[in-house]
Amino acid sequence: MSKNTVIAAIDIGTAKVCTLIAIVEEGGELRVVGASSVQSQGIRKSQIVNLEEATSAITESVDAAERMAGFSITQAYVSVSGKHIESQNSKGVVAVADPQGDIVHEDVDRVIEAARAVSLPSNREILHVVPTSFKVDSQEGIKDPIGMSGVRLEAETHIITGSTTVMKNIRKSVESLGIQVADFIFSGLASAYSVLNETEQELGVAVIDIGAGSSAMSVFVEGSLMYSTVIPVGALHITKDIALGSRVSIPSAERIKIALSHMPPESPSRLPDESREEARKRKKQEDQLDLHQLGLVDETRYLSRTTLTDGIIAPRLREIFDLIDDEISKQKLKNDIPAGLILTGGGADTAGILDVAKKTINLPARVGKPAGLRGLIDEIETPMYATATGLLLYAQQTGNWQAHKESSFALGNLTPKLNAEGITEGIKKLVKLFMP
Repeated sequence: MSKNTVIAAIDIGTAKVCTLIAIVEEGGELRVVGASSVQSQGIRKSQIVNLEEATSAITESVDAAERMAGFSITQAYVSVSGKHIESQNSKGVVAVADPQGDIVHEDVDRVIEAARAVSLPSNREILHVVPTSFKVDSQEGIKDPIGMSGVRLEAETHIITGSTTVMKNIRKSVESLGIQVADFIFSGLASAYSVLNETEQELGVAVIDIGAGSSAMSVFVEGSLMYSTVIPVGALHITKDIALGSRVSIPSAERIKIALSHMPPESPSRLPDESREEARKRKKQEDQLDLHQLGLVDETRYLSRTTLTDGIIAPRLREIFDLIDDEISKQKLKNDIPAGLILTGGGADTAGILDVAKKTINLPARVGKPAGLRGLIDEIETPMYATATGLLLYAQQTGNWQAHKESSFALGNLTPKLNAEGITEGIKKLVKLFMP
């Protein structure tokens, strides 16, 4: 692995722990060489509730990915989510160092650092500081002020914060494996990196990562990140509803939910040259879900597909999208996201989710799948892996690359720090990422 830069990503979720290992090739492209996903333990609603069990699951996932890659990792980008995530917008103002000259990178560094100086409780810390626009003297709406002339520079930024306690527990669990946390990344932002295209970002769009225990949301307006939050309801709630309504175990309910999402769409009410009675029998047969054929050996009964989708799954989906609609409306952003919703995460594969989303929020919606990677990607090009792949893409697009003799990692952060090495390049890349 000499002379190659390696990036590792660990997505710690309620249902699964996913580890991806990628090599940065010439030209900056990422090639995935190791991937693993195992069932989570000791994690509830994206937060560690049992450190020993969580560490065991992370260890299992990392070991499997390392075996596939053929080498060990020493650092990784780690996802963070949960209801503790909050966001706010902040403004920074500085005087340009050389008012007779041009605005330079150091001026941008200072104004973003000024915007970072917000009052936070002792139990919270900043995850990201994302610039949304700049103002030079009286000229507003500037996307990149470098090279312009002026005496006063202002920056509008979006700040994402999280619980210090939650992140300490995650760090402790990861570092017990001998792996340093290169950076914590909000899962909603990471997912946006893997499923969002420039046109949607510029038009205005909300990326909804529906995990098992919660749903992370990132709202982009005119190319800039404007709002971030987490809805404390996810796909596991749908699974539990199926278990209660169908009187089956949670694992069986999950299998039923997956089967429904992969069933072909309903056929026409009546086919040509088909009698009414034949059509009725055909529709009745199509509506039956044979539990025994799903591998549930203890179940020999049938369930109604219509009852499951319309009577159990759809009401819970409406609840999720009602909460999302409330958040968007409360922030007065609904008219600013004509591109609608991009649904990703494991919950995005739920049967009927697009129809419910469109009807509930009255906006366009599509399911977002990860893109932008090469290598061992056949199994990870699904919404379930949007956060994990987004962690790699985040590092690729914001990191400062160096080749090392041993496996190493590029350190990049959307939160600028004055003492960070290579901050100027990081800011330049960041401005290009979130601004047209």
